[in-house]
Amino acid sequence: MDVQHCGRSVLISATGKLDHSAGEVLQRALDSVTMDERDLLIDLHAVAAMDVDGLLHFLDLHRRAERLRLRVLVTGWQRQPQQCMATVAGIPGPRAGTGERYALAGFRRLLEEKAQRARNLSDFADGWLPRI
Repeated sequence: MDVQHCGRSVLISATGKLDHSAGEVLQRALDSVTMDERDLLIDLHAVAAMDVDGLLHFLDLHRRAERLRLRVLVTGWQRQPQQCMATVAGIPGPRAGTGERYALAGFRRLLEEKAQRARNLSDFADGWLPRI
C-alpha cells in the first residue's frame, strides 16, 4: 500500500491481494489525511485478488473516507475483484460491470450487507462457505 498526498488529493495505490490481512494497512492509509484534502483516489491496478474479508475492509475504508468528507474514486478494477463483488452481490455472469456499479452508494450498501452475511456464515460454519 502506497499513500501519496498531491495538493488536495490523496492517492492510495494498493498491490497484492485484499484479504483479512489488509484491514490494518487500509486503516492506516487514512490516518494522515488532513482537513485540506478533498479527494481520495484508490488505484487497484495491481490488486489481482480479493476475498470477502478484503471486500469488507475495502468498504470500510470507503465509508471512513466519506465520513472525512473525501470524494472517493476507485480505478483499475481487475477481473477477480470484480468477480468477487458480483458473486457476493448475487449478480450472475462474468464481472457484471461491478467496477462501474461500485460508485453507487446503494450498491456498496448491498455489497456490505451480503459480504457481512457471508462472513458471519463462514464464521458460524468454518469451512462451509468457500472463500470467494
